[in-house]
Amino acid sequence: MSGGIFGIGTSALLAYQRALDVTGHNIANVATDGYSRQRLELATQTPIQTGIGAIGTGVAAVGIDRSADAFVNANLLQTTSAEAYERTYADIAAPIDDLLGDADAGLTPALQSFFAAVHDVATDPTSTAARQQLLSRGGALVDRFAALQGRIDEQRAATNGSIASTVEEVDEIGTGIAELNREIVAARARSGGEPPNDLLDRREELVRQLSERVSVSTVEQSDGSVNVFVGRGQALVVGFTTQRLTAQPAGPDPTRVEVGFGDGAAFVPVSSLLTGGRLGALLAVRDELIDPASNGLGRVALAVAQSFNETHEAGMDLNGRQGEAFFSVPAPQVLAGRGNAATGSPTLAVTDVSALEASDYEIRFDGAAWSVRRLADGAVVGSAAPNGSLAFDGLSLDLAGVSAEQSGDSFLLRPMRVADRLAVRIGDPRAVAAALPVRAEASASNAGAAAVQDVAVLDPADPALRSAADVTFTGGNFVVGAEIVPLDPSGDTTIDANGWRLVVRGTPADGDVFSVRDNSGAVGDNRNALALAGLADRGTLAGGTATISEGYEAVVADVGVKTQRAKLDSDVQAQLLDHAKSQRESVSGVNLDEEAANLLRYQQAYQAAAQVIATAGTMFDTLLAAVRR
Repeated sequence: MSGGIFGIGTSALLAYQRALDVTGHNIANVATDGYSRQRLELATQTPIQTGIGAIGTGVAAVGIDRSADAFVNANLLQTTSAEAYERTYADIAAPIDDLLGDADAGLTPALQSFFAAVHDVATDPTSTAARQQLLSRGGALVDRFAALQGRIDEQRAATNGSIASTVEEVDEIGTGIAELNREIVAARARSGGEPPNDLLDRREELVRQLSERVSVSTVEQSDGSVNVFVGRGQALVVGFTTQRLTAQPAGPDPTRVEVGFGDGAAFVPVSSLLTGGRLGALLAVRDELIDPASNGLGRVALAVAQSFNETHEAGMDLNGRQGEAFFSVPAPQVLAGRGNAATGSPTLAVTDVSALEASDYEIRFDGAAWSVRRLADGAVVGSAAPNGSLAFDGLSLDLAGVSAEQSGDSFLLRPMRVADRLAVRIGDPRAVAAALPVRAEASASNAGAAAVQDVAVLDPADPALRSAADVTFTGGNFVVGAEIVPLDPSGDTTIDANGWRLVVRGTPADGDVFSVRDNSGAVGDNRNALALAGLADRGTLAGGTATISEGYEAVVADVGVKTQRAKLDSDVQAQLLDHAKSQRESVSGVNLDEEAANLLRYQQAYQAAAQVIATAGTMFDTLLAAVRR
């Protein structure tokens, strides 16, 4: 019996020593990230069967349980990824929103100052100082465009750099998970299938860290390893092997990095399949906010430059010369696809500012024809045969310069990337074309009740523009050269000829004459300056429904809405993440009060077990003493 007591006491001492070890391990790791509370599982040992019944033989430690819930951990991964996505998106979007919407640093004050200077020229077209001020304000405007575009480009470059560094972190974490898979499988083999709890915690923590970078899902294998998938099911870790991601330029733009598997010629882009986490946000904010903001700003720049140039070229300067382009506008960017077999390059030009879309385009050859896809929404907007041409979204594309094309060849078209490349082309204030090159008047001998309502320039390049011309009313028609225009019953008759447009109001008498003459020497004429000033309020964009200022406000509003949404979503996801962490702590976290109670309980049990052994020893000594008598 004393042997049984000794065995029982010894088993209790060993069991509660293990329990104290586990409790101490919990306390020691209370601040360890990803640690899951452990608990020693105890069970009675096999009893001895006797004639009076089964007699217990003590207690045994049968395992160490790891407190973890797969559903709780999966929810933590999901919310971690979502919170990192929204926080990163908001952090990148906020500076762009602040920049574009700033009352002083944004584009609006520069636009207002520029058109105010145009009004000053219209008020006093003979003033050299007003003309010089207009040139200075024009320079300030193009500088503001360049500054805004430069800041956007800086943010794009920083985002590309963050994409590359985040991909390196993903690869490093993936390698760590694969190595832990190997250690876990080996540890389970050595222990007869018992789970290596601390290694599992370390792997779980790495997966959680990975979820901060990109959305993650895992599949556990029968040997204890896990396969890790990122984004929309892209395998990152399979058993002991890591599929390394790389970040490198993959398209026509050498500054734009894409994420994919492989390297060099074997590179397979998967950027569009990577969602969630910091990496997903970096890719999304670049495509959804930075590029559209850049294109939107460029569209406004084109609207200002092209419309101002067209009107300015229709005017006449102080030297009596025809107006020239006020701004120099760079040609749209056309970038050849990597690996193109085609030689040469297509020609892209802006034909209608009001129809422009704030987007890049891709043209791709399928072996028979070129198709044009608008990247902002993925819509196919036209197609053309080899060496053909087509018009779309206020642009014209001429493919005559492309030869030897093969199926799969492509070009990236960037018509809007001009904001940082505008310049004021005029340096002489006398070259500001404030006047019109033609004037019109009714003959003093006219007998009818008609008068010149307006004269405007339609085609500054018409060689007959400034040639003297008489418009005679005869037989109910206006006749100028070979042009015959019937009297408009509305009261306003429009006559287009020689590159100008004359509007006559009223009903003339037969034989009445209206003269259109060269306007040289009319230094006080401000009609073209008034037309230039009117551009500020004219519908120039969105099919003629939006002014230049409204076009810029639309860019600011788009960025602002996306930024505000990201901020709100970030706050919501932060609360959900706190809840998920609390839920995980309630299941797996170490409670020091509970561990202190366990420490005291196991210590008392250990002391009691020692007392059992001491009692057994006393009984054995008593028995020996009785035998010696």
